This record gives sequence, C-alpha cells and structure tokens, in this order.
Amino acid sequence: MNPDWTALGQVAAVSAGVTVAVVVVFALGVRGMADNEETREQRGTASALGLAQAALCFLTCAAVVVYGICLIVPQFH
Repeated sequence: MNPDWTALGQVAAVSAGVTVAVVVVFALGVRGMADNEETREQRGTASALGLAQAALCFLTCAAVVVYGICLIVPQFH
C-alpha cells in the first residue's frame, strides 16, 4: 500500500484553510452582533449594518457546514 502523500497534503492544506476561513467569518459575525449591541446601548436603536453583517456571516457559516455534511453523507449524492 502506497499512500499518495501529495493528495493527503493537499487535503490537509485545504481543510486547514477552510477551517481558518470559517472561524474568521464566524468571528466577524460575532463582531457584528457586538456592534449591534453597542449601538443599541448608546442610541437606543439597533444597528442595521451590524445586524446584517452578523446575519450574513452566520448564514455563510451554516452554508459551509451544510455543504460539508452533504459531501460526507452518501445518501445526499
């Protein structure tokens, strides 16, 4: 048995890159929620930009998770 080390390295690199990207996007979503709360405390109204940023980031993270599950579960192919 001779494993293809190049393919294994590529899979590991892509996995690490996507993991970092999802964590960064999630952190930006948390930052948007924090901005929304900060604006609400200061002005008494919610920040539409912060809320939209958070929603977009969290939806992106959810889409990546669903895509990963679809790749793993054979019944979805």
